[in-house]
Amino acid sequence: MKSDTREAIMAVARKTVQAHGYNGLSFRELAKEVGIKSASIHYHFPTKGDLGAALARRYWEEAKAAFDGFWAETPEPSLCLRKYTDVFRQALENGNRMCLCGFMAAEFDDLPDAVKVEVQAFADINVAWLAKVLSSMDTSGDSAMLRERALAIYAAIGGAQLTARSRADISVYDRIVESYRVAGLIPG
Repeated sequence: MKSDTREAIMAVARKTVQAHGYNGLSFRELAKEVGIKSASIHYHFPTKGDLGAALARRYWEEAKAAFDGFWAETPEPSLCLRKYTDVFRQALENGNRMCLCGFMAAEFDDLPDAVKVEVQAFADINVAWLAKVLSSMDTSGDSAMLRERALAIYAAIGGAQLTARSRADISVYDRIVESYRVAGLIPG
């Protein structure tokens, strides 16, 4: 029962943060939506920072597993990059939501340190994975350049997601991402 309650809290909190950000989290509102008392949330997550850190950690762990799965399924770089952009598209498909860690990154100055660490970890795993995929396509051996390009892709995809969300129009995301491919920012 305890783990079921914890998972229910995490699920509702994730949806909340993806729609309203970390600052939109309220233990009282979470408790109401989960159907428990606010004190029950404190049992699992003593502070909002503990909950935020747990959410961000799980989010980057799931993302890393998904990205590694793309590579394991088919180490075809252009296909992996399409699957990568689809991950961010799926958040928009799910109620016009944002990437959880992307939304939290926008609130970075207001985050507890433990949450900041997990949000940065999300960015780091994205950039590292993208650099790995790019390095499989580039034999120059310039890892610093590939890492910078990976960072640019990560930032560009986050920007495309944010722009599409602000218009509540997923086709905006699709057009922007396609323009990145045409311009050569995203290979394939």
